[in-house]
Amino acid sequence: MAASPLLAAPTSPLGLPPFDLIRPEHFLPAFVAEMAAQLTAIDRITDAPEPPDFTNTVVPLEKAGLGLERVAAAFFHLAGADTNAALQAVEREISPLLARHADKIYLNDRLYGRIASIWAGRSSLGDEEARVIDRYHTIFVRAGAALDAAGKERLRAINERLASIGTKFSQNVLADESGWKLVLETDDDRAGLPDWLVSAASAAAEERGLPGKHVITLSRSSIEPFLTFSTRADLRARAFDAWTKRGEFGGETDNAALISETVALRAERAGLMGYPSYADFRLADQMARSPAAVSELLMSVWEPARRRVATEHAALQAMAATEGSNAPVGAADWRHYAEKVRKAQFDFDEAELKPYLQLDRLIIAAFDVASRLFGLSFSEAEGLSLYNPDVRVWAVSRRDGRPVGTFLGDYFARPSKRSGAWMSALRDQHRLDGDVRPVVVNVMNFSKAPAGQPTLLSFDDARTLFHEFGHALHGLLSNVTYPLIAGTNVARDFVELPSQLYEHWLERPEVLRAHATHAETGEPMPDALLDKLLAARRFNQGFATVEYTSSALIDLELHLLGAADGLDVAAFERQALERLGMPAYMVMRHRTPHFAHVFSGDGYASGYYSYLWSEVLDADAFEAFEEAGDIFDPETAARLHEHVYSAGYRRDPGDAYTAFRGRLPSSAALLRKRGLDQA
Repeated sequence: MAASPLLAAPTSPLGLPPFDLIRPEHFLPAFVAEMAAQLTAIDRITDAPEPPDFTNTVVPLEKAGLGLERVAAAFFHLAGADTNAALQAVEREISPLLARHADKIYLNDRLYGRIASIWAGRSSLGDEEARVIDRYHTIFVRAGAALDAAGKERLRAINERLASIGTKFSQNVLADESGWKLVLETDDDRAGLPDWLVSAASAAAEERGLPGKHVITLSRSSIEPFLTFSTRADLRARAFDAWTKRGEFGGETDNAALISETVALRAERAGLMGYPSYADFRLADQMARSPAAVSELLMSVWEPARRRVATEHAALQAMAATEGSNAPVGAADWRHYAEKVRKAQFDFDEAELKPYLQLDRLIIAAFDVASRLFGLSFSEAEGLSLYNPDVRVWAVSRRDGRPVGTFLGDYFARPSKRSGAWMSALRDQHRLDGDVRPVVVNVMNFSKAPAGQPTLLSFDDARTLFHEFGHALHGLLSNVTYPLIAGTNVARDFVELPSQLYEHWLERPEVLRAHATHAETGEPMPDALLDKLLAARRFNQGFATVEYTSSALIDLELHLLGAADGLDVAAFERQALERLGMPAYMVMRHRTPHFAHVFSGDGYASGYYSYLWSEVLDADAFEAFEEAGDIFDPETAARLHEHVYSAGYRRDPGDAYTAFRGRLPSSAALLRKRGLDQA
């Protein structure tokens, strides 16, 4: 155990975990050792004879968790980005142990007593210290510290079981995703597919041991373009069916029973804490504060989006009719006919755009925007041994050379990686032990081009890259003393503001003209194509809004249940969508059986709405730059840096936004952004 590379602080000047030395068998003993060390440190805190104060309680409490956080960050990153059977076995074993360990901390009466005492006298503390103790007090209370002995005992059992269920849920979805493939055997199977998609399908087949074949996978960057361009309605239907039924294929990987149990246990936990539902419990500590506020926001866009989507569907049906098809345009056909309608209405073709969206160029574009807004520079580090050869690393610094942190990019889909895109912190910024600089990673699932060819992105892929890099900047630019409030450790419905706001710069001509260059000719995107792209950006927004909002509403509805024993998940989803008036020709963006945001842990449970809540903020925030007459306006960028990107959780999110913008936003900017203000 002493020789485990996980039990020592990183020696890399970039702060990277020693991925080249780590083996799956290193993790469990490292977890056990660091959990024991943290509990020993907490015993020293609670055994101290001196009256509790911030210095003798909160500071050592913050330091006590750093070793465990280092091990957990490396482990859970690998479990999501490059897993294997050995890591999955560790994940199943460690998840309930970590839940039990957290309860030993947050249900510790003596530790809570010290926290409560300091919190009662918080008016004498500095601003950041007062914020930290306020957050600790809230966390302890919401974790059950004030419950009686029987309540704590039941809560421990619930937490441990939920941890196991969340792990099983995510592993089931990954198994369904990695185990399914559509092999395109003939030229007819590949009919309609552009060359870049055929090349990506060839690379996916090669990776899966099928050289010379072509494979479509359930990665969004593979299946969405297939659904868009394939002229084979039967293959589109087969692929779409598999995509939407992940987690309900039946057998060992079916998630229905896990979801029912999760919803029931969450409702019980909320009841123990004195709340009528889990949604009430979760939202009490968010910007939204209540399910009613969330429902009001979601329904304010649901109705105009439903009206718009009906108009959009009629246009798709008319397009199908011009091609001689009288069959109803269903969910599996939407992307295919939407692309045709977009091309007809705007003379805009995604296939024409894609050669200009090279992954390498767009990475540079994201860096360039960060340089112009925040004065950052990025220097790629070569020759490092990491967990996968595709991973890239950059040292991030200020223009004057002062180091900021380390950024990793893991961009390509592979069977060992769960679907989606995300940002993780391998190390948070803080100043408890000197100037500890952050290490953050962006994980994507882009379809990798064959060797020697540039990887090309769809515009949605490019937007995802900018979105996740906005999260990365939130972690990199953090400037706080205490890890508890560093970086992205903020309210769930505020954390998407920096990421969604960053997407706006991708759509600006100043950025696209500089970085969207043709993969073969090197020529910049023609103004005519750029104009068509920008003109078409509000196209299909009814569909996009209904697809997303239906998922958020189902998440909320599930967690408003006061009791959920024996829940029939499929029936609940179907009946709830019928009540909402979900169009029959649409499917939720994330159906419940594979809704990892909500059921692979509780990160977004009752919180999927937060993307829309944050979009209200980001739409209004970008208008601040437009009002200044410069999308890189230095004064506006400085306020954004100070009050949003670098601020962590130093203050209440509403206060932070008001400090940046001068006021709170309304949803009007959001409706304008989506083109729904006149729907």
